[in-house]
Amino acid sequence: MAGSALGREEYIEQAYFFRVYRERLEDSTPSQEILSALKEEILTTTKLPMAIDFLIGEIQLNGRLGDGMVRLSHYFSPFQTFIVQKAEEDNARFDFRVALKILEREAEFRSSDELDQAALFIYQFECLARNRLGYDHGVSAIAGDSVYSQDWRDWIRKIRFDLGTVDFSDMLYMRSEQHVIDVQKRQNDPEYSPSYPVLFDSRAGRIARANHGKDPLYLFAALQRQLGYPVVPRGKTVVKPEIHPALEARIHRLEARLALLEQEEKGGIDLSPFYEEGGKFKDGPNTI
Repeated sequence: MAGSALGREEYIEQAYFFRVYRERLEDSTPSQEILSALKEEILTTTKLPMAIDFLIGEIQLNGRLGDGMVRLSHYFSPFQTFIVQKAEEDNARFDFRVALKILEREAEFRSSDELDQAALFIYQFECLARNRLGYDHGVSAIAGDSVYSQDWRDWIRKIRFDLGTVDFSDMLYMRSEQHVIDVQKRQNDPEYSPSYPVLFDSRAGRIARANHGKDPLYLFAALQRQLGYPVVPRGKTVVKPEIHPALEARIHRLEARLALLEQEEKGGIDLSPFYEEGGKFKDGPNTI
């Protein structure tokens, strides 16, 4: 069952919940302790404290937040539950802290007075694409969100079967006002009206048309720059630390010594690297 759309106050508290949860995890605080503290911090005028109380029990029983969110489908949206479950999978490459950041930003966007369904869909879809979470179950989770109108849910379910065979930017363009304008001009018919619902405005349609055949990530970035669509959080790039030259030289000497020990165990040490041509011993610093 799809979760029902909540009020602005709920989403503000959800954004706080996901943000503080992530920050305290980064300080190595246990999840059960974080949830117990947040239960007291969240406004009691919302339903979130009751949801947290239930999640504490699920953490104690199963050790997973997603299992509890599934049973709270009347409160958490299918997309929120899907994101947490993917982060909690065994051997998952999807960082749980990134998942919480995604949900924090989504809750902030949902708390706006006038929710842009097109912007929310693009944000959620980019989360799937950028983190390689899988389109089959992911798109189904997006379509199950009751924040979308019936026209939106029908279209989202339809594109689930077209992904991979139809260019994503073309899907957006065909459902935009810009496509209607282009057909009217091409057919010289100002009264032309499509038989299907138009979901994206002309600005999004022009951007989609300009990104035909390109990587969808370019389309997402353009929509963010031009129309202010929410930006999907990314994981931190791990930079490989540089080895100090003195330490690197010492490692080389240790490797050379280990090589000599291995040669000795095999029956003899090869001293040829220490002699010049003609059999004269090299006069230089000892590399060992």
